[in-house]
Amino acid sequence: MKLHTLMVAATLTGAAMLATPPFAWAADAAAHETVTPAFAEAIANVPGKKMTALVVDYAPGGKSSPHRHGQAFVVAYVLSGSIRSGVDGGEPRVFHAGEHWVEKPGAHHTVSENASATEPARLLAIFVADRNDNKLVTFDHQ
Repeated sequence: MKLHTLMVAATLTGAAMLATPPFAWAADAAAHETVTPAFAEAIANVPGKKMTALVVDYAPGGKSSPHRHGQAFVVAYVLSGSIRSGVDGGEPRVFHAGEHWVEKPGAHHTVSENASATEPARLLAIFVADRNDNKLVTFDHQ
C-alpha cells in the first residue's frame, strides 16, 4: 500500500472513530491534542508489520483522554516542550525534548498532557503494528 493511501486511511480512521472533524478531538481543540500523520511504511525485514508515525501537538495545558494503542508497540519521542506521561497506573513522569518512553502492546495510557500551562509541546509517536491495523488509538469510554 502506498504511503499516501496509508496516511489517508489513518486520517479517516481517526476522524470516523471520533465522529468529529479530523483531529479536532474535542469541542475545545486548545484543551486537547492535534495529530498529524508523518509517515507509514511496511517493515521490509518483518513481514506483516508496518511502522506508522504521528506528530502530536499540545497547546499549553493541552491533554489527551486516556487511551490504548491496541497491540501496537509505541515509542514516543518528545520533539519540543515537556510532556507528562503515565502508563498502566504508573506514576506520571515529565519527559523533555530529546527524551522518550515506550508503551508495550495493550498498555493503558492514562496520562498524556503538556506539562506546561504556558508553552506548547510536540511529540513524535511511532507505532509498530500489524500491517492491517489502522485503528492505532482507542479512547476510553467517557
